[in-house]
Amino acid sequence: MAPAASPPDARPASRSPLPPALTTLLALAAAIVVLAGMSFGRDLIGPLAVAAVIVVICHPVRHPLERIGCPRWLATTAVIAVAYAVLVAMALLLTFAGVEFTALVLDYAGELRATVDTIVAWLGEMGLHSQASDTVAAMLAPSSLIRFITSLGSGMLGVATALFFIFAYVLFMAADAARYDRATSDFGPSAKPAMIRFEAFNRGVRRYYVVNACFGLVVAVIDGLALWALGVPAPLVWAILSFVTNFVPNIGFVLGLVPPAVLALVVGGWPLMLAVIAIYCVVNVVLQVLVQPKFVSDAVNLSLTLSFFSVLFWTFVIGPLGAILSIPLTLLLRALILERDPGTRWLRWLSGDTSATEEQLVAARKTS
Repeated sequence: MAPAASPPDARPASRSPLPPALTTLLALAAAIVVLAGMSFGRDLIGPLAVAAVIVVICHPVRHPLERIGCPRWLATTAVIAVAYAVLVAMALLLTFAGVEFTALVLDYAGELRATVDTIVAWLGEMGLHSQASDTVAAMLAPSSLIRFITSLGSGMLGVATALFFIFAYVLFMAADAARYDRATSDFGPSAKPAMIRFEAFNRGVRRYYVVNACFGLVVAVIDGLALWALGVPAPLVWAILSFVTNFVPNIGFVLGLVPPAVLALVVGGWPLMLAVIAIYCVVNVVLQVLVQPKFVSDAVNLSLTLSFFSVLFWTFVIGPLGAILSIPLTLLLRALILERDPGTRWLRWLSGDTSATEEQLVAARKTS
């Protein structure tokens, strides 16, 4: 007896996939729309990102408390208290530096004007075009600095609003973070891959800021003592500036150097300015440019090129705050897009992720 013919497959034929070029264009278009939305909502995204980073850094405070039997609500309260202490300390430091900087500009307005006139005359003697002189005069004129300070003062309400949202976000995020440790037990093995990526991202963010804080503290102390020994006014302000700008990868050194160098030129002339630049170059270049990037790249597994590009990219997207948050945002983007797909190991390796090579070797052994 002949076997019965199998019934024809009634399922509709699957649609052919989109051409690779069209898929790439659609992905780029979607990315542009998302980035444009982030740029439009930077006033909301910035405080949210700051609060998330603070909570990630302070979250390990709860673990020793839970191990000794403290209730979960007490551990969460400890995380919130530490996070608020960090925020208040940073706010006080920046407020002190801002007030002192404003007083410096007002006190040395006359000397700054005289320095500008000297530089303009020197440029004229060198035969440079008048536009160059006008540019220098506009950059160093006291009126320009005072307008800058005025704009900072007018933005204090926005800063206060952002701080309110940051404090609120920290409160809610710290409470929600207590639930994530139970994800594997509540949802089983299916939640483990996502939690592994989440924990790796948290470790990278914490290590990055710990490394930067340690190097920034060393650089700030050395710079502050050197400026104090040279007689540059307000060395504590420039030490705080060195510490804060240390969290800006690659270009933070220049941002922290320009203001004290200009002030040294005003109060002591070219010799004092060159001395400040020399000290900053010796200390900051050795620590921040030669030594620290190696530790940072090892801590977060990001290439030096990608670290530098991320500063420019995220500053363009969400403003100046993006320079400080560039590394965590880049790590988050890599975790969401690349780390979930084993086929993107080479892209992760290209970004500086050394673990991608180890995963590739393990996968090769399994298939062999």
